[in-house]
Amino acid sequence: MDLYNGEIIGVSMAKRPTLDFVMASLHQVLPIVEKQAIYRTTIHSDQGWHYQHNTWVKALKKKRIFQSMSRKGTCADNAAMENFFGLLKQEMYYGEALVTFEELKQRIEQYITYYNNERIKQKLAGMSPVQYRLHASQLAA
Repeated sequence: MDLYNGEIIGVSMAKRPTLDFVMASLHQVLPIVEKQAIYRTTIHSDQGWHYQHNTWVKALKKKRIFQSMSRKGTCADNAAMENFFGLLKQEMYYGEALVTFEELKQRIEQYITYYNNERIKQKLAGMSPVQYRLHASQLAA
């Protein structure tokens, strides 16, 4: 999630938490960060083993990305993502029939497209994350 506008910019889903799982979303985000970041980029995560893995740490250092991790029992550091996951579950998951992993993955991807492009936020002046980013970039031009 880009904390500037709340846009989800990298997504990966897997049945198990593997290193490939986290590296996939990092590789989605890197081109965006390289193109758009003006200031220091920080990637925040929990203390999962994959975020402490040498491959992850080296990839961040190579791109000059600052690594931030929550301290144990400090979920507030990741509140923006926790809020997003709460919205996702409330708006597209709770009360639904169980489906296959592939179907769930497709539904989550569809929700993220909706969230980024159509779901308005009051704190973004009634715009979706993408609309807000485009509006702000027009003002800066």
